[in-house]
Amino acid sequence: MQVLTAVLWFVLGIALVLAVLDSALRTFMLPRGSAPIVTRAVFVGLRAVFNTIARAARSYDGRDSVMALYGPIGLLLLPGVWMAMVVAAFTVMFRALGVRGFERAFEMSGSSLLTLGFVRPPDLATNVLAFLEAATGLALLGLLIAYLPTIYAAFSRREVQVAQLEVRAGNPPSGVQVLVFAQRMERFHLLDDFWRTWQLWFTELEETHTSLAVLSFFRSPVGHRSWVTASGAVLDAASLRQAAVDLPFDPEAGICIRAGFFALRAVAEYFNLPFDPDPDPGDPISIAKDEFFEACDALAAAGIPVRADREAAWREFAGWRVNYDLPLVGLAGLVMTPYAPWSSDRSASYRRPRLRSRRRGGTQ
Repeated sequence: MQVLTAVLWFVLGIALVLAVLDSALRTFMLPRGSAPIVTRAVFVGLRAVFNTIARAARSYDGRDSVMALYGPIGLLLLPGVWMAMVVAAFTVMFRALGVRGFERAFEMSGSSLLTLGFVRPPDLATNVLAFLEAATGLALLGLLIAYLPTIYAAFSRREVQVAQLEVRAGNPPSGVQVLVFAQRMERFHLLDDFWRTWQLWFTELEETHTSLAVLSFFRSPVGHRSWVTASGAVLDAASLRQAAVDLPFDPEAGICIRAGFFALRAVAEYFNLPFDPDPDPGDPISIAKDEFFEACDALAAAGIPVRADREAAWREFAGWRVNYDLPLVGLAGLVMTPYAPWSSDRSASYRRPRLRSRRRGGTQ
């Protein structure tokens, strides 16, 4: 009976170590979106605490200052949880190998993990276990230290473009302002370069924000900026260019929209946000027709040629917007973005649940 109990303790310890290694490898090293149980549990639990604190804030600035700490604290808390699990795992394994009492086994585990060496293992088997625990602890810390520069480099590249968008679209950013500013600066004919830049930005966003998902919660250095609202402004600008502006079809704007909704869908899928991967062009969107007509009036007032058939333009715009509408609004709510028209201004009130599948499609 004692042998069976020892075997069960040892198996439990191995299972805990494997859970830690699985979390570490899939969180940082696996080059694709993955949500290991330990990592998800840590961030979901921490988010519940931060939501409670943020709700007590009376202004957006207060909520922003609270949520700015969520990503960094989660990133620091995760290795702490890993270490605690490793200590618990090797404690029960030391106990299974004959170390008397859980207190003594805990001391031996902590001494081995932190390489303090104040508790010496009694025999060869426990010495081997101590060496393995020390190696595990060093590997976990090394992994975190090695990947921190990667995380912050991706964050910096993302934020450079978000900051540059404020120059083109103002604060808060909007698709209308992107086009109006280009017209006023006599650069409307040069928008192809703008679309290409954001195509690359969206492509990198899809890769970094699914393989290193904590980046989604790293907020901009300036509180009124957000990668989510910037995404919405660029995609709305491209959609308005295709649907409302009375000029020939712009293939670069169309590719930008596709790159954008692929990216937003990938991030939304990682966080289990609802969206329809193959929407119908006639599906409802969070933008009202009157809002679209007001946008057309603003474009016309800036001297941009606008299609005479507003109804046809609205249908075409809705056909583009439906591809990214739900992921954009869902992510705005998840990240608690600052106010911006046609994205975060409706994230708390607009809900349209959709069935999901694994296909990646589009209506245009």
